[in-house]
Amino acid sequence: MSNLFDKTTNALATSLAMRQLRHNVTAANVANAETPGYHAKKVDFEEALSRAIDLDGLRGMSTSSLDHISVGGPSAAVRPDVYENPEGAINNDGNTVDLEKEMSALSENAILYKSALQLINKKMAALKYAIGDR
Repeated sequence: MSNLFDKTTNALATSLAMRQLRHNVTAANVANAETPGYHAKKVDFEEALSRAIDLDGLRGMSTSSLDHISVGGPSAAVRPDVYENPEGAINNDGNTVDLEKEMSALSENAILYKSALQLINKKMAALKYAIGDR
């Protein structure tokens, strides 16, 4: 079943999962905008997604010894980085959430999520057409 979908479909599915994580983290930042001492979180997954879709061709490489650093392969897990946002200015109450930036990030992420979802829908429609179920 795993061979049914191509690399693009798998990359889009991974992108959707990571965008959902980014949405959850950003929504938590917005929800805690008035919480004293709360430090805003940030999610970076573009590098992890790049590794997942193997843009650099690392999965074609191999190691010759167990002492070598792993260069990819099917066991390479895709894990985004979630960390405290170092760019946030600290308010008087110790909170680092910039509500305007967070709302902007939330809107941008929603647009990109919908775009990836539309691309997956188009790929599924193409598969449905190819098997003759119109």
